[in-house]
Amino acid sequence: MDTITAEQAAEAAKGLTFEKVWAALMENRQQMQESQKETQKQMQETQKETQKQMQETQKEIKESQKETQKQIQETQKQMKESQQKTDKILEELSKNIGGLGNSLGRLTETMFSAELWKKFNDLGYPFSKQGPHVKFIKDKKVLAEADFLLENGEYVMPVEVKTDLSTENINEHLQRIETIRRYFDASGDRRILVGAVAGGVVQDNVMKYAQKKGLYVIVQTGDSVTIADSPPDFKAREW
Repeated sequence: MDTITAEQAAEAAKGLTFEKVWAALMENRQQMQESQKETQKQMQETQKETQKQMQETQKEIKESQKETQKQIQETQKQMKESQQKTDKILEELSKNIGGLGNSLGRLTETMFSAELWKKFNDLGYPFSKQGPHVKFIKDKKVLAEADFLLENGEYVMPVEVKTDLSTENINEHLQRIETIRRYFDASGDRRILVGAVAGGVVQDNVMKYAQKKGLYVIVQTGDSVTIADSPPDFKAREW
């Protein structure tokens, strides 16, 4: 900026009057007011635009939430329908498997039922009677049930038959014989109880376990059944 001297300033001020200075001030003030109005107008427009954008954003968010909720509900519905179908399939499968298990069980019992009593003649048990599914009942309650019961005047042999014999089956049969023994004692029946188990499938360890417990083991051999060979130290348990 060029610097003016005091003389130059005095010379420039000669033409100024109060009216001119006042008019200049008023014009400057008007310009400032107009500028403020324009700025305020722009701020208001900007605020309106911002508010409009916020409202549109909120609307989009709300619509998105509705769509998401709708999709969740649809997914839950599909999952529920799928679960119901799965439950139905499992129920039918369980029935079929149960029916198959029952059929195999009946087939196994039929296989071992044919003149089972004759198998024990050579072992010193001349049984004169054989019955399937013999129940021991007291006070209208079934205390025990034997798949087969072989008996004569001296001995009674409950036989448990399984498609796939397990050690658990053997333990259950031992408890069953204990129950039958108590039943006989209560009724005054002094005949001796001996036990046997039979299986369409009998693993070696299961056979050894049964024989160790003093039970005879009956196994399938081709189209027939036979009493498995017992170890030299085997001794049939008597109750």
